[in-house]
Amino acid sequence: MATFALVVHPRRPPAHRLAQALAAWLQAEGHQVRLPGPDARSAELDGLACDEADVGEVDLVVSLGGDGSILRAVRLAADAGVAVLGVNFGQLAYLAEVEPGDARAAVERWLAGDFDIVERMRLAVRVANAGGKKPSVELDALNEAVVEKLDRGRSVRLGLSVDGRFFTAYRADGLIVASPTGSTAYSLSVRGPILAPTHQALVVTPVSPHSPFDRSLVLPPDTTIHIEVQAEQPAALALDGHVCRVLQPGGVVECTASPRPARLVTFGHRNFDDILKAKFGLGDG
Repeated sequence: MATFALVVHPRRPPAHRLAQALAAWLQAEGHQVRLPGPDARSAELDGLACDEADVGEVDLVVSLGGDGSILRAVRLAADAGVAVLGVNFGQLAYLAEVEPGDARAAVERWLAGDFDIVERMRLAVRVANAGGKKPSVELDALNEAVVEKLDRGRSVRLGLSVDGRFFTAYRADGLIVASPTGSTAYSLSVRGPILAPTHQALVVTPVSPHSPFDRSLVLPPDTTIHIEVQAEQPAALALDGHVCRVLQPGGVVECTASPRPARLVTFGHRNFDDILKAKFGLGDG
């Protein structure tokens, strides 16, 4: 028997109903089902609630939502090497593998061993305060790490170094360090390049730079990118769209490829170019 975790979008009632149906079916088949506490409450499955830390102890995580839900599921599961199956309750999700009507069949295929795993590079992010006076914090992200301004009316000055060598300083709204998966997220909106999601690279793109150099850099995955908050303005660090730290001048963010990739369940029927064509309304001729 297997143990499943369901990660459910908090504001999608159809996702809640599918979570209830999947949980009832899986339990009837003798499997165990868990939901992180907030997900269990929103889906009215309080008796199946668990701590977020317990998600890494299951056999499969099923995400019911959009790409944001999959990002959260990956955050909970990837460090333990647990795979995520994405069920799409979003608009046009880049990461979700199946539509809601196919969710049960997809889980049955996983139980039968009829699936593949695709690995997506994540970012390993280290944060240190000015002068390194406090221990650094290590975090991970699937899409991107963004060092950005806090004050809406002012830009921030950021120094960029690559593998210990100073490259340039930016006066900008921010700097994005994206994975290939994240190249179709925030980085894309500021005209960064699109990379195939199974590629291995780091993409550095400035946001509204006041500088003659406004191009993206595509660097090898083992590169260490060093961003220092310069001058008098503090900055925020956001990982996968969520602000997690405030950086004072002198604070440093370092990014490189994580040794712990995201593992996503696939059935081999979604081509990345087809997803792009649908997303941008591209025709066949």
